Amino acid sequence: MRSASLGALVALLWLAPQAPSLGAPAGAGVATNPGAREATNPGARATTNPGARATTNPAWRVVPSERLLQAMKEVRAYDLTATANGPRLQADVVLALLHEAQATDPERRPLFIGHREWYEAFLARTGLPPSKAPLYVRRPYEVGQDLVVDYRRESVIDAVLQGPQPRSVANIRISWERAPGKPDQYSYDDKLSSPHLRVTQKQLITYRLVDYVDRLWYAEITGLHGRPTSGALGVLFDLIGEARVQESRSAFLPDGVQVVRGRATKWGIDRTETMTVWPNGHADQGVPVSRPDLAALEARLREPLAIRFRPLPKER
Repeated sequence: MRSASLGALVALLWLAPQAPSLGAPAGAGVATNPGAREATNPGARATTNPGARATTNPAWRVVPSERLLQAMKEVRAYDLTATANGPRLQADVVLALLHEAQATDPERRPLFIGHREWYEAFLARTGLPPSKAPLYVRRPYEVGQDLVVDYRRESVIDAVLQGPQPRSVANIRISWERAPGKPDQYSYDDKLSSPHLRVTQKQLITYRLVDYVDRLWYAEITGLHGRPTSGALGVLFDLIGEARVQESRSAFLPDGVQVVRGRATKWGIDRTETMTVWPNGHADQGVPVSRPDLAALEARLREPLAIRFRPLPKER
């Protein structure tokens, strides 16, 4: 479903294989370094079947299009159609639903957000016809990519080892059903970023969403890859292929500007970079020297965090 480029992919625009790591990776099961396999055949074409719907688990709580639309209407600070803002829209909607469920559902059932419901809500919110839907929304709909949110804290974390206690945590699972004719992955291009970026999503993406009120942490990301497609880095990545996204941290200002600090790996090289994402979806490396408020957000994102996560349930 809508992607989870998760903001971390923005940092891939500046990933250089010879660059040293800016931070030591955490141990297994703590914070990050999931060791996801590299994606192959990123140009695979999706077989469309928009009417298909995954069979939902009876233990899940299905979120209707009307509730998704209501949550999307609360988002006003940034352009929803820009690819770089897709992860932020996903997080804003998921957190609104999660906080509501915590307060109203005593059974604490995981939330199921279907690809059709999300697509219909997005079109209603933006007023776009299907032919004008951005690729980051249309491609997940075509392959039937759904999202499950398990926000039961005991299913997500064992212990907070460093940093503040999060307000909310969730295991996020994004996938589509395996079926003849359906791809193992798909790709799309973001041409608002400089340089341009290609995002590749595998059939199964998982990550831990950690909400600290003043920042978000997408930890232990698996199944998400990317590469620049223009400029000198585009030429370089033609030779070395795609990098794997490991984690991302984001913080925001009321004016809609977002600071993202993302980590990715390639060939055993570990690289972390900071990006500024403007409300229109354009992304720039680092933060402007003229914006001390953005520099303060970056400093917050650099603070050490460590959580011992619970093992994810195996795919059924």
